Amino acid sequence: MDKKLKILLSGGGTGGHIFPAIAIADEIRKRFPDAEFLFIGANGKMEMEKVPQAGYKIEGIDIAGIDRGNLLSNLGLPFKILKSLSKSKRIIKNFAPDFAVGTGGFASGPALYEASKMGIPIFIQEQNAHAGVTNKILSKKAKAVFTAYPKVEGFPAEKIKFLGNPIRENIVSGMQETAQAKEKMGLDKDKLTILSVGGSLGSRTLNNAWKENLDNLKEKGYQLIWQTGKLDYSELSSSLQIPDSIHLKEFIKDMELAYSAADIIVSRAGAIAISELAVAQKPVLLVPFPFAAEDHQTKNAMNLVEKNAARMVKDSEMKEKFWNTLSEICENEEVRKEMTDNLKYFAKPNAAKEIVDEIFNVIK
Repeated sequence: MDKKLKILLSGGGTGGHIFPAIAIADEIRKRFPDAEFLFIGANGKMEMEKVPQAGYKIEGIDIAGIDRGNLLSNLGLPFKILKSLSKSKRIIKNFAPDFAVGTGGFASGPALYEASKMGIPIFIQEQNAHAGVTNKILSKKAKAVFTAYPKVEGFPAEKIKFLGNPIRENIVSGMQETAQAKEKMGLDKDKLTILSVGGSLGSRTLNNAWKENLDNLKEKGYQLIWQTGKLDYSELSSSLQIPDSIHLKEFIKDMELAYSAADIIVSRAGAIAISELAVAQKPVLLVPFPFAAEDHQTKNAMNLVEKNAARMVKDSEMKEKFWNTLSEICENEEVRKEMTDNLKYFAKPNAAKEIVDEIFNVIK
């Protein structure tokens, strides 16, 4: 391309929306080091901090979603939407991007809507098996919709490109042989090892499940890498008698090493977590977070369950089903092998690269 490329990106509210947008920007910057990037985010949301940390400019707009807990607080919402549309229009007019990419979240609605009205090509990246409201509306104007699942309700089928979610490069390139990873983590390489991850804040549901099954773990001789999250770490580490076979961690920095060391993984069913688990290629038991918007974590999990690439236990059924379902995976090597083989269908280690390839195929 002769002229300097300009790319507009918008997505936020959660890491699941922000990090795919940053990964796509990083991939474009690799190819076009002189390209100019501008993000549009929601004031007060985490993208206003995370995007500059990744080395990109961001402008904030005043936008929020419907507050279902306090309906009176929604009275100012129409005004906020009009104000955010007006500011987005001004930002986009001044920046004059060649195309725009939206990854969901409040800010991407006004930003991509105004871009499409100006005739700027827009692209959507949807992380979940269930389309978010913003992305559903925008998809009608989009040149393509990039998804992590082959079918996503709410999108025009002809626009869907099943290319996966961009994930951290170190997960793609840093996976190691299981026995070697166990030794690096100070684990017994001959013991079956379970990794439990509940997201960056941890999961009280998973923490309670492990508390209730400490005796079962000891009896079976399984090792557990238990990521508790910040909220429960102090209480768990001080109140429980933790045997040597259980490795309690508030946060896991080297996720690729932990994934590598695991024989089985127990996890929430966030979109990016599932994309990483598919690349890690380990048998997985999913426990979806029941309060995710439109119960999208359950829908994410069901896509894997239907292909026999994972097992699932609902939050409400943990007491009755957790240990039995986990035992079925732990005690049956054939089940583990089948799940690992089936996970390959969802593994998209080159998602960012393939998404960017597709964008440039469309706009060339």
